Amino acid sequence: MAQVLVRNLKDNVVARLKKRAKPWGRSLQAEVKTILEEAAKDVPEEFWKEADRIREQLKRSVRKFSDSAALIREERDR
Repeated sequence: MAQVLVRNLKDNVVARLKKRAKPWGRSLQAEVKTILEEAAKDVPEEFWKEADRIREQLKRSVRKFSDSAALIREERDR
């Protein structure tokens, strides 16, 4: 089985990872392993096909979607 060494992590990052691991009864190493395994999971091909289909459908849509940044800025200025 392969090993990975991560150098120069900030102390606060390690502390947060330990805090995250504690409720699950995991060690720091087990928590990092779990995070990496979740991040490396394969996304099913069907997901990407459906995402592409929705993207194309939205491109052809008559409805125009507003810029969320502009809406947030407008709300802040109130």
